[in-house]
Amino acid sequence: MRSLRLLPLLAGLCLALLGSAQSFPVMEGETLHGDRVMLPSAGGAPHTLIALAYGQKAGPLLEDWFEPLYLRFVAKHGLFAQAIQVDVHFVPLFVGANKAAYEPTLKKFRKSAAPELLDRILFVRTELEHVQGPLGLKDKDVPYFFILDRSGTIIHRTQGEYSDAKLEAMEEILMQ
Repeated sequence: MRSLRLLPLLAGLCLALLGSAQSFPVMEGETLHGDRVMLPSAGGAPHTLIALAYGQKAGPLLEDWFEPLYLRFVAKHGLFAQAIQVDVHFVPLFVGANKAAYEPTLKKFRKSAAPELLDRILFVRTELEHVQGPLGLKDKDVPYFFILDRSGTIIHRTQGEYSDAKLEAMEEILMQ
């Protein structure tokens, strides 16, 4: 009988959680090969991992994530890595005054990026308001990381410098 009284409470909690689900805003970008790509993309893997940076100081921190994310989720190094299906995108955002740096930075990356990352780095020019509010981007000096489900709903987020703990938390989410 007690459990029946909890049923409406649990149903309300589930509805509240579902109502608070946040969708990733649609953005179009360019790979280093010059291909146009839309994010979130409806295809392939059941999850998408988007690593995003929009400030000059965030760029090097994002680059520190390239190798660990690539090795774990693309090259599939690690104990359970083969079980994880995820599309990985590294997204330098060009907003406001730094839109002028788009072309020079794109050319620089085309020459210097590791070949295996060419299709995974996605350059995006957009208005800050388009992403800042919807994604809760408060500090331009750190990179942000979003795991999306197939429908584009954000199911996990983290930010900042690379750490093994953050990578392992991502892996746990992706294995569910």
